[in-house]
Amino acid sequence: MKSFIQSNTKPKAVWKKTLIAFVIGALLLVIICIVIFNLLVARQDVSLLEQPLPASTIVYDQNKEEVLRLSPSKSEPVNYDSLPDRLIEAVVAVEDKRFFEHSGTDLQGISRAMLTNLTSGRTVQGASTITQQLAKNVFLTQERTWTRKWKELLLAQKIEKNYSKQEIITYYLNQIYFGEGAWGIKKAADIYFGIPVDKLTLSESALLAGIIKAPSALSPYRHPEEAKARRNVVLQLMKDQGKIDQATYAASIAEPLHILSSKPVNSDGLKYPYYIDQMIREAGEKYGLTQNEVLYGGLRFYTTLDSHMQEAVEDVYAQDDNFPASSSDQLIQSGAVLVDPRDGGIKALVGGRGKQSFRSFNRAVQLKRQPGSTMKPISVYTPAFEQGYSPEDTVIDEPVNFNGYQPRNAGGSYHGEVSIYESIIHSYNVPAVKLLNELGIDTGMESAKRFGLELTDGDRNLGLALGGLQEGVSPLEMAEAFSVFANDGTRIPTHTIIRIEAASGETVAEADSNERITVTDPAVARTMTAVLEGVVTEGTGVAAAITGRQIAGKTGTTEMPGTDGQGMKDNWFVGYTPQLVGAVWLGYDHTDATHYLTTTSKAAAAVFQKLMSEALVDQPVMSFPKVPAIATKSKIKDEKQKKNDDNEKKDDKKKEEKNKKKEEKKKKHEEKKHGKGSEKKKDD
Repeated sequence: MKSFIQSNTKPKAVWKKTLIAFVIGALLLVIICIVIFNLLVARQDVSLLEQPLPASTIVYDQNKEEVLRLSPSKSEPVNYDSLPDRLIEAVVAVEDKRFFEHSGTDLQGISRAMLTNLTSGRTVQGASTITQQLAKNVFLTQERTWTRKWKELLLAQKIEKNYSKQEIITYYLNQIYFGEGAWGIKKAADIYFGIPVDKLTLSESALLAGIIKAPSALSPYRHPEEAKARRNVVLQLMKDQGKIDQATYAASIAEPLHILSSKPVNSDGLKYPYYIDQMIREAGEKYGLTQNEVLYGGLRFYTTLDSHMQEAVEDVYAQDDNFPASSSDQLIQSGAVLVDPRDGGIKALVGGRGKQSFRSFNRAVQLKRQPGSTMKPISVYTPAFEQGYSPEDTVIDEPVNFNGYQPRNAGGSYHGEVSIYESIIHSYNVPAVKLLNELGIDTGMESAKRFGLELTDGDRNLGLALGGLQEGVSPLEMAEAFSVFANDGTRIPTHTIIRIEAASGETVAEADSNERITVTDPAVARTMTAVLEGVVTEGTGVAAAITGRQIAGKTGTTEMPGTDGQGMKDNWFVGYTPQLVGAVWLGYDHTDATHYLTTTSKAAAAVFQKLMSEALVDQPVMSFPKVPAIATKSKIKDEKQKKNDDNEKKDDKKKEEKNKKKEEKKKKHEEKKHGKGSEKKKDD
């Protein structure tokens, strides 16, 4: 019995020793990790926080020449005492509710975000603290890697050790971007409300706190309803977190947006603001970089920008006499883009007229307007040519009624039997609708999708032939679509960014140079180009012609209701040479009974002509590929005349033969008659 007890206690003793050794080892490992972590934290240099500016981001053009440096140099710091308590509470409530409790990293927040994202099946909530955001904006090159997140963690810990919460929130509010050219809270209070920071009310503080997430999309000047909704979200969070009571919340959400009545003008002096705006947008949409990461990250952007073309476009847009006269209280606006169809590179881009703040509404990219007749080559005539139609084929241009839909031509006239070529160059509406009806609406929808245009179920009707879309398109989308014709049927996605590098030279992101989408057969693209040349040489787009260069393109307008066809909401021209595609839109931002275009469709074509003329200076003159047996208006006339002449000749020949037969018959009759007379005499 004794030996059994002794043998039973030995394994227990071994297990105890093993457990103790494991615990001691684990404790030692934790202690070592903590020591190493603290040593790494201690090595971080965060003194840059005390300097007003972060590292500049450098932008290079297509020739790898530096064109500008992005740096928030307009930031004006304020001290903590100038920050209202309500402002701090609003920012903390929406950006980092445990800011005053955690030590730089919020483990609870990380767990909560992970659970929410897993439950939703996608990323809907982030977990970066205000301290981490500050570290990321100021110190890091913004590579989206685990290495960067680790550095961010170390820096956040060092910031928390070296600075008080009051100092951290002050640095944060002094450095972030609030949109409309406002770097830092001082400038934001001035630009939006015209008051010093310490005079901000609860409602105003909540509005500014809400803008931080997306300064462009939540601008109260351009998106007042979205900005107000976001403000109310902030107020709701403040109520939920016990910062304000129900009565205060109810009163605050009932307040209107007390922003200045006039939108701020651009005081930043930023070079190529609209192009840079699109570069920032592309960096976010394609490569996941935030606006602050681009502006603060010390990155190197290698772009497709052609500096000469960009300056030429901006110069054209700076001259009011290049555009129709505007009403006294609202400027006729415009957006334009130039794209190389051979590689998809955006060479130049301008998103508006007049003085605009940085990251204001970019009409070249963000605009959504109906494209009018510029849609016809995409949704009707390309699929028609693909199915065997030719420009010489004819359609009857006549009044029609498709279950209540009665399209009519501009001016209300009809032209009888017309060729497809004539229908396109003169932009007749009825033939396009009749042809789409014959092809099938789904065929037109599928074709538009191939050209890169996002349509909705609401577009599934015959109005598609005339560009009657529910959501509309932007000049950039139309330029990419028309690049298919200039590039032998192949579409290459448009882009500004070739490559992004960190300051160290490490590649952060790079465009896929092999991305190519086959849209249609080269023969179809060349046929369309030959027809669209006719639009410029003898059709509705003659104002776009450039002496000595081949230009193809299409005009487009949308009618203003209630003007009997005399007014337009939108005016388009999309055209191209073999090496450059241009898209131009004109119209009022806010169209109503007193604000609409009264010019003809030549307005946008004329602006296009000026843009392309200036942009193509010193560029080689190139020719479109030849297409055999392509019809032109003169050729169709010649063929009709020849056919008529041939028919007349045949008729003359028939008459001649008929007369000849008559003469021969008459002669025989006479001979017969004379013969009988002689016989009678002889008998007599």
